[in-house]
Amino acid sequence: MKVILAKDVDNLGYKGDVVTVADGYGRNYLVPKGMALVATKGALRQADQMRRAREEADRKQREEAAAKVALLGASPVYISARAGDGGRLFGSVTKADIARAVEDQLEEKIDRHDVRLDDPIRQLGRYEVEIHLHEEVNAQVSVEVIAHEEDEEETA
Repeated sequence: MKVILAKDVDNLGYKGDVVTVADGYGRNYLVPKGMALVATKGALRQADQMRRAREEADRKQREEAAAKVALLGASPVYISARAGDGGRLFGSVTKADIARAVEDQLEEKIDRHDVRLDDPIRQLGRYEVEIHLHEEVNAQVSVEVIAHEEDEEETA
């Protein structure tokens, strides 16, 4: 049975794709749940329009992500953290801290889930962190963890 996907379906395809599935799967699951339409001539034309719209939206997102790459890589992001002797941090710098610093300093909204950091940063220093902007576009951001400066008036 040929169906046109009305929504993205895991392990099957994306919205607007024409796929062949088992009759029962299409008739009893995909179509009743609104995830697919039976492939007729009119529906195939509609599928073509959905596919073109999806490709255009994807192209725009890719272009926006490519424009962000230059902005994010232009200047380092500074994160102030309390550190002890030897540059070891009290605590750590996490993905959320990096996303917040990018938003505050570079004025670009970044989701913490898009920050590619295997382990939290626990030392002072400069780190190259990858940020996932799009399926095909990643940006490198230079993150510099600096020692937190205590005000002299507070300690007196």
